[in-house]
Amino acid sequence: MTALIPLHGSAAARALDQQASARLAGGAFELMQRAGHAAWRQLQARWPDAQRLTVVCGPGNNGGDGYVLALAALQARRAVVVLHLEEHAPRTDLAQRACTAYIAAGGAIALFPEQFPAAEVVVDALFGIGLARAPEGQAQRLIEAINAQPAPVFALDVPSGIDASLATAPGVAVRAQMTLQFIVRHHGLYTGAGLEHAGELAFDALEVPADLVQMSAPKALLLTPQLLHTWLRPRRRDTHKGESGRVLLIGGDLGHGGAIAMTAEAALRSGAGLVSVATRKAHVGPLLARRPEAMTYAVESGSDLQPLLDAADVVAIGPGLGQGDWGRALLRLALEAGKPLVLDADALNLIAANPRPLGDAILTPHPGEAARLLGRTPREVQADRFGAIAQLCTRLHATVVLKGAGSVIASEGQLPRVIAAGNPGMATGGMGDVLTGVIAALRAQGLPSLEAASAGALLHGMAGDAAARRGQRGLLASDLFAHLQPLSNPQPR
Repeated sequence: MTALIPLHGSAAARALDQQASARLAGGAFELMQRAGHAAWRQLQARWPDAQRLTVVCGPGNNGGDGYVLALAALQARRAVVVLHLEEHAPRTDLAQRACTAYIAAGGAIALFPEQFPAAEVVVDALFGIGLARAPEGQAQRLIEAINAQPAPVFALDVPSGIDASLATAPGVAVRAQMTLQFIVRHHGLYTGAGLEHAGELAFDALEVPADLVQMSAPKALLLTPQLLHTWLRPRRRDTHKGESGRVLLIGGDLGHGGAIAMTAEAALRSGAGLVSVATRKAHVGPLLARRPEAMTYAVESGSDLQPLLDAADVVAIGPGLGQGDWGRALLRLALEAGKPLVLDADALNLIAANPRPLGDAILTPHPGEAARLLGRTPREVQADRFGAIAQLCTRLHATVVLKGAGSVIASEGQLPRVIAAGNPGMATGGMGDVLTGVIAALRAQGLPSLEAASAGALLHGMAGDAAARRGQRGLLASDLFAHLQPLSNPQPR
């Protein structure tokens, strides 16, 4: 089975750095040499034609990595200038040693703000994980200058200004085209502001023994597309539709029938055996015309809904539900039915007004809905996505998918999971409705809640990436349907 990739916190990264240094014959300076040379190799691979480099070095060991890279580039006959603030001369013994070697080889130094040498690649070796607060003064202005210049930026370990323990940017932060992580992958670079600022993520273990890293507890697990086949196995030849699950979808108040229609098609394309839709009478005809495979029912009261609830294996409610009397009545019955649930959109907004433990349920909030469920602001949720999802799981006793860049999935007592799929083109109306249908279909096919949420969010992101090959701008939620069926039948790699 393909392993889930561990993601670590900043404290673990610091501890592993010290432990690895203690094991190496050359100590911490040998580890710095490995980091700098690994970064130089990565830079050459990514920008092979770059001849002029500006390496922005800070006063700590991240700056030391930069000096090692600068020396390697100098020895390769590149035009290199190290740039730092006057007050950012190397302060650690290791950084001073690396700086001395660079200068002894004829390396040039420039000071900011007097200079910012033009370059074809700018290397960010300013702070790494050494700064967990907003940059101030000249450091802030230096980061702004890095972002303002036209050359691509290559960050070492963590883009400066990003708090990798919270996946947030407390102030200005470097926007890199690529970030090379050392020893461990930082969980704060795979979601939220960290993902936005890191650009393309690369990794080098620096030959640190695997047993040492395995002793360090991760903060989260990364789910990559290669994992999907571990959840979606080929079906038996004698499979019947009942084994693939009976999904009931509830939603589509007057004027909002499109949302539940998209949820229905997503559930069908993701392999649900039978899909029933409970919606307003006005939406029955249009939904049947769009997708006749969905068994669509006019539901105007609780008595209309109860037989459908009794027959369902999984109930998904929320898309287009509204927050009026109709939606509240149907949600109350769905919550009382004792069936596995998938809750989204207005179902979450109604629950936010009266929070309660939900049991076997999967919630799929975006940051605004998560904020309402927690009584906080969306900005506060985004400032600590891992903390917010942990609070949601504890408060509601449910599995949660916190949507957004680098969607996070969590259940009580389990490590959170981060989705390595999806793109900015998916920030458009209806994408959440599609996700609800995908997750409901996988839950109905027998996956436990955490696995259904994980596989569903991954499948949804992969479908979005496939649809975005024609471009992200203008991507529609319905564009995912053509990709859900082939991606739902992955082959082992």
